[in-house]
Amino acid sequence: MLNSLNLKIHKIFVLSLLLLASSSCSDPDYYLADGSSGSLDDFKGKWLVVNYWADWCPPCIKEMPELTNFYNDNISDVTVLAFNFDELEGEELEEQILRFKVDIPSILTNPGLIFGWESPETLPTTFIIDKEGVVRETLLGPQTQEGLEALIKKYSES
Repeated sequence: MLNSLNLKIHKIFVLSLLLLASSSCSDPDYYLADGSSGSLDDFKGKWLVVNYWADWCPPCIKEMPELTNFYNDNISDVTVLAFNFDELEGEELEEQILRFKVDIPSILTNPGLIFGWESPETLPTTFIIDKEGVVRETLLGPQTQEGLEALIKKYSES
């Protein structure tokens, strides 16, 4: 009888600890269009490139293949995120992602809120953040794979 009581108390204790642990977990820092989410710690140790784009911005659409190629060729050292300037979500964003071949992760959480910068006034705008989380460049206008790789190399060697 005593063993049965101890087992019940043990189960209640373990369940209480699990509930406490799960309730103390913090909310994610960001959400992606693919349904995933994460913490700012996910970006540590890698370069981060954040690109603001919109469907009404022809240079934004023009640079998307360059960003995709840059991302695919540098995926081990760089994370690239696209942020829809109009803050579209759901089906509307998914349609644009497919239509304009946005083949890089699309962040739903406004990067300005995460990183503490103002939303850009000009599109496209691309932020380059180093492995320590320092914004190294704010680039206006369409970017190329070659140009982004040169910037990363420049700051990596300094």
